[in-house]
Amino acid sequence: MSATDNQLAAPRRASAEEMPILDLSDWIAGGSIEPLAREFDAACTNTGFFYVKNHGVPQAVVDGVFDATRRYFDLPLEERLKDKIDERFRRGFMPYGVTQHPGFKPDLKESYEVGMDLPLTDPDVQSGLPLHGPNKWPADKPWLKEAAEAYFQQTLVLGKRLLRLFATALGQPEDFFLQYTQKPMVQSRLFHYPPQSSPSQLELGAAAHSDYGMITILAQDPIGGLELRTRGGEWVAAPYVDGTLVINLGDMVKVWTNEHYVSNLHRVANRTGRERYSIPTFFNLDYHTPVRCLPGFCSADEPPRHAPIKSGDYLVKRFSEVQSYKTPAQLAEA
Repeated sequence: MSATDNQLAAPRRASAEEMPILDLSDWIAGGSIEPLAREFDAACTNTGFFYVKNHGVPQAVVDGVFDATRRYFDLPLEERLKDKIDERFRRGFMPYGVTQHPGFKPDLKESYEVGMDLPLTDPDVQSGLPLHGPNKWPADKPWLKEAAEAYFQQTLVLGKRLLRLFATALGQPEDFFLQYTQKPMVQSRLFHYPPQSSPSQLELGAAAHSDYGMITILAQDPIGGLELRTRGGEWVAAPYVDGTLVINLGDMVKVWTNEHYVSNLHRVANRTGRERYSIPTFFNLDYHTPVRCLPGFCSADEPPRHAPIKSGDYLVKRFSEVQSYKTPAQLAEA
């Protein structure tokens, strides 16, 4: 995607049809999954984005991880660089300049990466399987581990619930995707975006992109800044809604559904002149999961639009296309 370096116009707010709110309370309390699955299906065939409320993640846990995120990014840069991410495990502090999408300047964001905390004795870690390993917890910042782990575990539960909903909406057994969650590749990223009073199309907090995997669970602060593209090509704002989390689909869903479900372009434009924080959890299936078009979504008359892929190999490839663990200054010195 190409871009020109001119200022972005502020978008309108997404409509209820473009960004519906799904209430999980009845289902979590033991009600039928079917009515909610129909709402899920409608949202996923429209923009692939929606809010969930009464989702089961305690507000105290959400507040706690935001407090820890703000506290961490208030630390001096030299302190945070002690926790710098390593390429093997993809855990720790990721400074500005690491992520750059084709046609754009590097994203104006920094993050702390948390994943499934696997010991060095784990067979997949010992074999060097990408994206598998221990988390990187600074010994002098126990509050970061406490808050981030609590949030990660809660979104892990929610992610598995959403997979059940996803499978039901696609006409599969409710536990279809759960068979691929023995050691799922799940990652929470604690994001900090600096103030940007006049975002341009070329330089954004996060350039226009689609997510790579299955399902993204996003907690955003009241500053907002998330924007998504409608089927008609218009950019609309998906603001903070109290008590909700934002859910969107990734590119692997297009393979499963032969593009019946949408993995939509979205971006972050922090127009407020204030610090912005958000915490997405990217829920992906086991590394060796075979991802292919599901029965009912492809046929002789409508063949698969995508070749089968392996979940982990695909993620590693996509990450390598947009991320370098050297900053622009380090690359210039090389």
